[in-house]
Amino acid sequence: MKSRDLERRVADYLQGDKEAFDYIYDATHKIVYFNILYIVKSKMTAEDLLHDTYIRAIQNLASYQQGTNFTAWVVRIGKNLALNYIQRYKRETLTDFSEQSYRFGTTETELPYIFDVARKVLSEEEYQIVMMCQVAGYKRREVAAMLDMPIATITWKNNQALKKLQKHLQEVGQ
Repeated sequence: MKSRDLERRVADYLQGDKEAFDYIYDATHKIVYFNILYIVKSKMTAEDLLHDTYIRAIQNLASYQQGTNFTAWVVRIGKNLALNYIQRYKRETLTDFSEQSYRFGTTETELPYIFDVARKVLSEEEYQIVMMCQVAGYKRREVAAMLDMPIATITWKNNQALKKLQKHLQEVGQ
């Protein structure tokens, strides 16, 4: 994903090309989703907030300053919605899966266990980088552009986070 292409598609959308939204969504929805998921810790809630994020982004697209980082702008909208959600519902339990679900050994529960462990063990930045590089399938250079960091920093943080996860899983016997 090239940020210039994304910026061009945002401009196209602002000029009335509604089909440009498909490109915008495809280019940004994974990073937005994982940022929201990190905050709310609920797959279903994250999906709902993801949709709300794009509704809000489209409604406020005219306020986006062309040439700045569109991905960061839409991620910030998603994070704000997630934080608002947490403020309203902070007393409720926000997880889809029980703490011990991984012990049942089904594919359906193994992946959420890894996400839960990553969320607990890694910092928000490390989690975001791992989710983008390892789960969402973005290349490190794409992640570097989206997060406005040098590619070497992304590579180092990704490798350190994976080592941290591996060490934790070895300690708990996984």
